[in-house]
Amino acid sequence: MSGAQRTAERRFADRRHARRAAAADESWFGAFGNSEIGTPRAAPEMDEEESRFTAGLYQADAPDSRFMSRQAARVVQSGQTAFERVYSAFIAARAALGLALIVTLGVGGLYGLRLTQPMALVSVAYAALSITMWLLPRYRRVAAPQSLARLRSPQWLATIGADLVCFTALHVLAPGSSLNYVALLVLPVLMAGVLTPRLMALATASGVTLVLLATAWRAVLAGGDATVLMTQAGLAGSGFFVITVLAGELAGRLAREELTARGSLEMARQQAQLNRLVIEEMQDGVLVVDRRGRVRAANPAARRLLAATGISGPAPFQLRGVVAWDALVKTVERAFGEASWPTAGRDVSLDFGGGVQRTLRARVRFTRKQEPQAIEELCVLFLEDIRNMQARSRQEKLAAMGRVSAGIAHEIRNPLAAISQANALLAEDATDPGQRQLMRMVTENVERLKRIVDDVMEVAPGQLQEAGVIDATSQVASICSEWARATGVRMGDGAVLRVDLPDEPLGVVFDAEHLRRVLVNLLDNAIRHASKEPGAVHVRLDSRHEAQAFLSIASDGPPIPPDVEPYLFEPFFSTRSRGTGLGLYICRELCERYGATIDYRLRAVGVAQRNEFFVDMRRRALGPTEARLNLTP
Repeated sequence: MSGAQRTAERRFADRRHARRAAAADESWFGAFGNSEIGTPRAAPEMDEEESRFTAGLYQADAPDSRFMSRQAARVVQSGQTAFERVYSAFIAARAALGLALIVTLGVGGLYGLRLTQPMALVSVAYAALSITMWLLPRYRRVAAPQSLARLRSPQWLATIGADLVCFTALHVLAPGSSLNYVALLVLPVLMAGVLTPRLMALATASGVTLVLLATAWRAVLAGGDATVLMTQAGLAGSGFFVITVLAGELAGRLAREELTARGSLEMARQQAQLNRLVIEEMQDGVLVVDRRGRVRAANPAARRLLAATGISGPAPFQLRGVVAWDALVKTVERAFGEASWPTAGRDVSLDFGGGVQRTLRARVRFTRKQEPQAIEELCVLFLEDIRNMQARSRQEKLAAMGRVSAGIAHEIRNPLAAISQANALLAEDATDPGQRQLMRMVTENVERLKRIVDDVMEVAPGQLQEAGVIDATSQVASICSEWARATGVRMGDGAVLRVDLPDEPLGVVFDAEHLRRVLVNLLDNAIRHASKEPGAVHVRLDSRHEAQAFLSIASDGPPIPPDVEPYLFEPFFSTRSRGTGLGLYICRELCERYGATIDYRLRAVGVAQRNEFFVDMRRRALGPTEARLNLTP
């Protein structure tokens, strides 16, 4: 044999192998195979021999995939693929048919039906095979779609092949009997149409049709009516072809629906996770409440708003029965009664007792707003602290003024420096005590104006530096120690200043110098109004969870009046005659630069330090450099 001939034969064998592999993938359920649930396979290249329904198995957006039936939605939850369910159903049907053949033998013997010994043997053999495959798990285990796409596979031979042989034998042996076994051939034809590639399914129908025509021709040779017998065989064969095509179409549709259902289920899970993440991170409180006042779901922001201090328990819980939530319960009842709610919302006041109150803006949305005359069972409450709303409104109004103030402050620096220099020159020649007193007054007010300018320039809009990661534990300890030494305040157990820090380093996103400025400002305010009792000022740092660190500065001074509280973080607002009113405003602006928040709350009666300012900072792991610095003594 020449080299060219060997090369040609090798190419022919490769093409034949490729065609067999492609045929194995043409099953209606070939897209599911052993692949992971919800992950469709890539569509193979189409050729003229491939089923026109197979391509739909690889497309989650097939034309009819949008109309997913309830059956498809249920089967997705069952944990089995469509191929596994259909294969199991056929195995059970074969067992039932084998049992029916045994019953037929017994009933036929009682009523004198003539059944030959070969027919009885074939019936018993088929019943034994089909019932054994159904009863024993090792024989009825689910086969892969590719295993039924080959004629020599054990699964094909034990199911479709055995059915064709047994039912054909019964039909050939039955001419002298009063029983008609042609209807039994529907089972292997139907099974081939559903579970095998299109070409094999049509080949099975063709083989059955040829058997019917051959049997009819034998009967014609024996003296039968050729027209009647051949017509019956031809009609039966046509019916088998129709069954094959329809079964393949229905199987392809079921496979497409299942693939679409599994893809839709995966998308729904991803969307649910995304919605949960968004709701959990929302600054506004979100509550899902039913008509009975039971909270079905609540995000952390809502649970914080419903608690005087800290955070309330997770959902589900009941709104009724809690005195502080009576106003909110009435709001829910009113919303369900009116079945509508103003877009802007309404204010609800929660009284927690002990002088602790909180006013919330409640916006209600219904789940069936688009359905006419729908009975609402659930509503969604969006809760927002009225202080935050007012702060945002003030912030928008002050944004433009801040830019103007920064420009004015920059222009003030030059004349202020000239005044300071001129005052210093005059002070050199002044000998009169009255003049020197006037010089000191000018110097003090110049310094005060300089501090105001520096504060305004500190929060002026400009280029933001990249936020770094610092060890909050070591920074807070260092700042508190330096501040205590500078102000003469005793620090430690039994002292005025008490500091509680975690045992391990705590990485946060902040600038060390800006954190110093925030903490020193809060400590100055706390000690100014606190008593001299032990623990009058309490600084506490801890980690709430993996994403957030909590810094609290509490004091036992008189509670801040309710009419003053809304203006704490406004610029140029101060309760002291010589205060600039920029301290807390600068603290808030610095915190916002690093994604942190600062706020004030009045703690419950009975707590020694009722006034509490707290800062929530973003946590982040410390890098190698910061870790080495922490280990350095």
